[in-house]
Amino acid sequence: MRNATRFAAGRDFDVLCLGRFAVDFYAQQIGARLEDVTSFAKYLGGSSANTAFGCARLGLRAGLVSRVGDDHLGRFLVETIAREGCDTSHVSVDPARLTGAVVLGIKDRDTFPLIFLRENCADMAIADEDVEESYIARSRALLITGTHFSRPHVDRISRLALERARRNDVRTVLDIDYRPVLWGLTGRGDGETRYVRSDTVTAHLQGILPLFDLVIGTAEEFAIAGGSADLITSLRAIRAVTNATLVIKRGAMGCTVVDGPVPRTIDEAFQGKGVEVEVLNVLGAGDAFSSGFLSGWVRGEDYDACSRYANACGAMVVSRHGCAPAMPTRAELDHFLAHATAITRPDRDATLTRLHRVTAPRIAREDLAIFAFDHRNPFFDLAQQTGAGEERLPRLKALCVEAVARTSAALGLGASTGVLCDDRYGQDALNAATGRGWWIGRPVELPGSNPVVFDRGRSVGTTLVSWPAEHVVKCLVYYHPDDPIEHRLENEAQILALAQATLATGHELLLEIIPPKGRPRGPDTVYRALKRLYNLGVRPEWWKLESMTAAQWKAVDALIAERDPHCRGVLLLGLAADVPTLARGFREARSSRTCRGFAVGRTIFQAPSRAWLAGAIDDAELVARLGATYEALIAAWRDARARKGAR
Repeated sequence: MRNATRFAAGRDFDVLCLGRFAVDFYAQQIGARLEDVTSFAKYLGGSSANTAFGCARLGLRAGLVSRVGDDHLGRFLVETIAREGCDTSHVSVDPARLTGAVVLGIKDRDTFPLIFLRENCADMAIADEDVEESYIARSRALLITGTHFSRPHVDRISRLALERARRNDVRTVLDIDYRPVLWGLTGRGDGETRYVRSDTVTAHLQGILPLFDLVIGTAEEFAIAGGSADLITSLRAIRAVTNATLVIKRGAMGCTVVDGPVPRTIDEAFQGKGVEVEVLNVLGAGDAFSSGFLSGWVRGEDYDACSRYANACGAMVVSRHGCAPAMPTRAELDHFLAHATAITRPDRDATLTRLHRVTAPRIAREDLAIFAFDHRNPFFDLAQQTGAGEERLPRLKALCVEAVARTSAALGLGASTGVLCDDRYGQDALNAATGRGWWIGRPVELPGSNPVVFDRGRSVGTTLVSWPAEHVVKCLVYYHPDDPIEHRLENEAQILALAQATLATGHELLLEIIPPKGRPRGPDTVYRALKRLYNLGVRPEWWKLESMTAAQWKAVDALIAERDPHCRGVLLLGLAADVPTLARGFREARSSRTCRGFAVGRTIFQAPSRAWLAGAIDDAELVARLGATYEALIAAWRDARARKGAR
């Protein structure tokens, strides 16, 4: 079925979305009454924001027009959607109102208790200047959700946005997004009810329908827009006031597109085939549907393609927890479309899960300069040797962060700044480093253990739940591919358990592989170790390895490219070598495609820390000495990179 919609050329955006922008608090206990839920996951939410998020994730040039409060939740929302590539230049901050929120539970496949916390919230106070005409005119399409017609103020602003859109040849889209509670038709605590008949709402919607080119909704939402429980009757009433293309979402049955006269029966209209999957949570699936449909629509693809994208996006989201974070990337969508008949549980499909993890936008990390002071035993030994109390170590590690911060600012390292720090002596240091945009790694292994043992017990996943999402899980494993079988299998079992735990918690994983002393070493030992772990299905985001020759780097590069092209890279470890020795290793790695920088510790901290603990130098001198060696390593790394390709 041909999509004859005409879009203006030369626009900066494919779609702008105007409407709800709020935080979703999703219950983590599936099957519990909302009264009995004990913990929640925090996600970006709000129908318009979800749709903008999904469009950006699918590669559209998207923007959001809305408001947030001057609060932590508002900043979370803006930062989250901006990371997806969505323009937030017209998301304003309201100093007088708080960011809206929603609390949701998942009782069963049909029961989703829902409380809207939107009393005089920021996104309902959007102002004239937020819908600036010159901004709207830069887009090919404008989407508005029905909630933003439910109160006089937002109704006026939304109509103003529509006038400006139509004056500038911008196609207009209505997601009916009917929530009776937000129209004042149910008790305040009843956000779950999806349909209440209301002649007032029907009349209101029919008054705005002529302003739209595309209308999207469920059968219930078309019922409220058309004023009849009979779908065909409602569609005819809607067609009487608008020539818009009508897209009816029908769940597992797919969708129906009516682009022209309304047929005698719904089955005579164009049908986009649905996808059968096991449902966990239908909330937000409609926003995913809209994102998928728009990703084809604004590109002029036919309605068959638009519907396939839409139904597949909706199917993936209904099987996952949350809405915005469950939205697929284009790589996921393509894989799912190619294998949809075989994937009934998208949330459990290994390939989809992997693509979801590695193809969503991530902070670019190149030329990482990481100061590693996650050592625990060496710091304890220094305290013992100098007669200093162990209680001084947290202060020492906090000063290490200060040294990194000063160097980062002086050299303009930005996202190339990194630290490796433990929580035994370095919790204060971790707290100080977190939230700056640095690369932050944190160890889970018991120091010196071989086979590896986790520091806080075998159930490592319970440990990671309390870690900030930005912390990278680092695990040092003394691993040799020719270890005795029982020994090797224990190491591998621990590595696999850790990899599964990081998949569940969403943390990135760094595996530091060091062949143990006393075993024969060949030029391919590390290569074979990595290959063995890849054979087991272990694909960490990061590897941390010893210096290698250029030939060894070439082999490792080829292995990673073959087994995990989404690997974020390899970091060079130091093993207490001096700066000239490390510089030679940097030069060997200069032509590597996977080496992303260094993570060095004792070379930097050993001597200054000993002097500080012994009382020979003060805080300022410690920070200066740490910074000097750190800067020398950065200079050596940059020099090696500058000579990339030289022989």
